[in-house]
Amino acid sequence: MTNATDQMPHSLGSGIAALRAHAGWIIAFGIALIIFGMIALANVIAATFAAVFYVGIMMLFGAAAEIVMAFRAQTWSKFFLWAALGVLYAVAGVITINDWELGANILTLMLGAALVATGVVRIYLAFQMKEGTPWGWVAVSGLITTILGLMILSRWPTSSVYTLGIFLGVDLLFAGVSWLSIGLALKSRRASA
Repeated sequence: MTNATDQMPHSLGSGIAALRAHAGWIIAFGIALIIFGMIALANVIAATFAAVFYVGIMMLFGAAAEIVMAFRAQTWSKFFLWAALGVLYAVAGVITINDWELGANILTLMLGAALVATGVVRIYLAFQMKEGTPWGWVAVSGLITTILGLMILSRWPTSSVYTLGIFLGVDLLFAGVSWLSIGLALKSRRASA
């Protein structure tokens, strides 16, 4: 019987060699993600619905985990706290699944606010960085993030119908290009090796 550590590569080179054998699958996965990203961008409303539905399902899984933790609690106060959190997650999940537009509104508002907050913090941190560090790039990144968040918030709640779908589509495209690049690099190394 082999254990898991016997199957793990012992060096980076042997790990890459193991991945080279699966380069075709990695390329296919990258292409599939690119196709799914283009489909999502072609129909951003359906992609938004899919993203909200996924979040609702994850909330229900979170609710189940919270309730399980409640029964593992050592005291009644912890039991009621975990159980209450589980019930809140379950209610939020059911509402999100049953009323995807409300879920999209709330998630888009949270996304816009998070982007603004993240951008402002990046700008602040950029001006706290020492000379000789890439503070300018951090500041530009913060400015772009803040502007993106403000754009989302300025069009809210109208932006809720398409924002999450656009983010999902762009994320799938970038992930697909990344996987495709990795697969092609592995394949070209195999051909030259």
